[in-house]
Amino acid sequence: MLDKFYAYIGASSPVPVVIISVAIMLLAGFLGTRVTKLLKLPNVTAYILVGIILGPYCLDLVPEYVSEGMDFISDIALAFIAFSVGEYFRFSMLKKNGPRVVVITLFEALIASVLVFILTFFILRLGLAFSIILAALASATAPASTMMTIRQTGARGDFVDTLFSVVALDDVVSLIAYSVAVSVALASLGSGFSAGDVLLPIAWNIMMIAIGIAFGFLLKFLMAKRSTDNRLIVSVAFLFALCGIGAAVNVSPLLGCMAMGTVYINVSGDDKLFKQLNYFSPPILLLFFVKSGIGFRLDSLVSAENVAVGVPLIAVGILYFVVRLAGKYAGAFVGCAVTKKDKKVRNYLGMALAPQAGVAIGLAALGARVLEGSGNPAVAAMGPVLETIVLSSSILYELIGPALAKLSLYLSGSYGKAAEEAGEEAAAGNGSPPAREEEVAALKERLCAIQKELSVKEYARSPEEEAFLEATETSQLDETSETSAGAEYNRKKFINKR
Repeated sequence: MLDKFYAYIGASSPVPVVIISVAIMLLAGFLGTRVTKLLKLPNVTAYILVGIILGPYCLDLVPEYVSEGMDFISDIALAFIAFSVGEYFRFSMLKKNGPRVVVITLFEALIASVLVFILTFFILRLGLAFSIILAALASATAPASTMMTIRQTGARGDFVDTLFSVVALDDVVSLIAYSVAVSVALASLGSGFSAGDVLLPIAWNIMMIAIGIAFGFLLKFLMAKRSTDNRLIVSVAFLFALCGIGAAVNVSPLLGCMAMGTVYINVSGDDKLFKQLNYFSPPILLLFFVKSGIGFRLDSLVSAENVAVGVPLIAVGILYFVVRLAGKYAGAFVGCAVTKKDKKVRNYLGMALAPQAGVAIGLAALGARVLEGSGNPAVAAMGPVLETIVLSSSILYELIGPALAKLSLYLSGSYGKAAEEAGEEAAAGNGSPPAREEEVAALKERLCAIQKELSVKEYARSPEEEAFLEATETSQLDETSETSAGAEYNRKKFINKR
């Protein structure tokens, strides 16, 4: 659509074309979220759909060489995602919830993977390397949609606590499963299986974990008394370093980044760095998801038969969608039954684990790279097929995931009238009346007064740091109460000053 324009401005150098293409991707992604926000859908859905619209099968606004030259965005985006996953992997959380959450997570993740592997390898006969990588991707769950729904509904109770813990551990299991699956896939693409072919990639992953642990301790040491901008510089440098090391040895940096985040949150207890990175990372994640949408092979999906797998891709995508969803529900059901969780948790937990994006899409990009670099033309052709299946199913999951999560919260009695009745019964059992609206309003007024007294402006900061902290707080207030968040922030600053 803009071929002549790009040819004119890029006659002497491709730089203008790249910059304008990136600007188009950012602006289009932002505009897409305006639509999905009205429909109460996650931003990821908008980014993927916008990428498809900008891609070669619709408007063709981004040249192919620009999209292909942005492969490094996948590694960087996944590094941010994996590091943020580490924040939820707290030892205190594991001690509080006990081994039952671990058992439930293993069941729901691995049963979904096993069912997808049976479908692709034994029924559709799609090849071992392709089947095992796709099966590993089936274990991943996108926590953003589920957590967003919980915050919107104000749900609470044992069901929500269990869901939070399972979602936090789910990506850990999927990252480990993916690393093992890629090791086996690479071994299967060689002349045959050998101990070295399987153990060497695993050894590299262990090395990445060790480096991530070391980086986590070093990051804690370097973060002491650093200004906001320097904290970002140091943490981003560490994440980029892990990406570079992983690329050098042809291993995913995800486990290393996750290990760094896990160590940092447990040794420092500082969750502010994660919030700052979460505020810094949206443009990178937007470009990653839009680029994934641009690479979506629409022609392969709707063609009558794809030569790479011998089965219509639309059929593979639909079967994968249904089987993974069934595996998640069955695994959560069995895991809750084994650990003797409450009936409501057992019956409805699997419904809230439907969404799949983020980690799964990024891992699909890395898995496609592994298949394309195998040297086998038939196997290499399966790389785009893998991405197409995961992308198309992720769009469906992100469309129905929030609705299923909200339904599961309602049916489990985590919000609405059932939750209110449960709260009143608990209060009556403790001999204390339920909280009244007047008391809540008085508390809010008191917190507002404290916030005014402990104004951030009293403390000496640079104008840049003031602007950044103000923007960070604003983004956090979308998820939590403005009054309580502001008061808590100022209270901590007051204590630190003293």
